[in-house]
Amino acid sequence: QVQLAESGGGLVQPGGSLRLSCAASGSIGTIYVMGWYRQAPGKQRELVATITSGGGTNYAESVKGRFTISRDTTKNTVYLQMNSLKPEDTAVYYCNLQGLVTGLGYGNYWGQGTQVTVSS
Repeated sequence: QVQLAESGGGLVQPGGSLRLSCAASGSIGTIYVMGWYRQAPGKQRELVATITSGGGTNYAESVKGRFTISRDTTKNTVYLQMNSLKPEDTAVYYCNLQGLVTGLGYGNYWGQGTQVTVSS
């Protein structure tokens, strides 16, 4: 199995910054993609940013230029640096991993979520 441990959420004023971290552990064989999704109250979960095993990145239009996704492959950890935060960024942020798990094959895993609140 795979476990995803998220950290870094919290309350921040508009214009502020936060950095989310997600560390993957368990019987990980190969990671294809790691990323961040978010879900605001009453809305569907949406993609924020992803990063592939080759380092390719993809961002939602709403966060381009403000958020940066990065990774530390030695630690199986992905980060999301969030700058110029807006109230509409308020949501629960979920870490996601897609890859091969030893003995189980392909899997799609989610963290428990971390709350980000942008408010004055």
